Amino acid sequence: MGRRPTEVANRAPLNLERALQVALVVADGDGLEAVTMRRLARELGVEAASLYHHVSGKNQILDGLVDIVAAEIERPGPTTDWRAAISERAHHTRACLRRHPWAVSLMASRTSPGPATLGLLETGIRCFREGGFSVLQAAHAISVVDSYVHGFVLQEVNLPFRDESELAAMTGAIMETFPVSEFPYLFEMTVEHVLKPGYEYGNEFDSGLKVVLDGVAALVAES
Repeated sequence: MGRRPTEVANRAPLNLERALQVALVVADGDGLEAVTMRRLARELGVEAASLYHHVSGKNQILDGLVDIVAAEIERPGPTTDWRAAISERAHHTRACLRRHPWAVSLMASRTSPGPATLGLLETGIRCFREGGFSVLQAAHAISVVDSYVHGFVLQEVNLPFRDESELAAMTGAIMETFPVSEFPYLFEMTVEHVLKPGYEYGNEFDSGLKVVLDGVAALVAES
């Protein structure tokens, strides 16, 4: 069971760190749209005006939330095995962003990254550079890997179904609405893959990551 905002808010003293911890609980429980200065002040048991003595505004809260999430992502250690390290980083990133589903769309929008956010990016670049990539190759590689991971999670956390039964009901309604002749390959994949027992969209992550990393490896092979 997750913590309630008031459980965190009762910790003294009032400062930015305490406000961020409350904001994190609110975001995880009620979504990012619930994180307002008024809501934080209420959870902290102070007037909004008092909160502004410790926090410059909502942008500081959002920047801080991004850095808290980034700090949760476990980093791989130094190694020349770039593929294993990047795969580890990708899986840890996905797991963390699934715990905080509001964060994936927020991370790319901030213009004042904190040390944890920069450190996460530094680690990814380091994995490629120490694995033998040139600066340009590392730039291409980190871009495509992070785009894949963040894009996958963004789609994963916004799926309009929660389990197999909801997926079956949704796809069944779609297939009844549109003729198979218009979308033969889509319906073929739906019947022969998506509606099979045990299907989970998340299982596509590893196969997609392999394709991405195979492409990244080709950058070095071509040079």
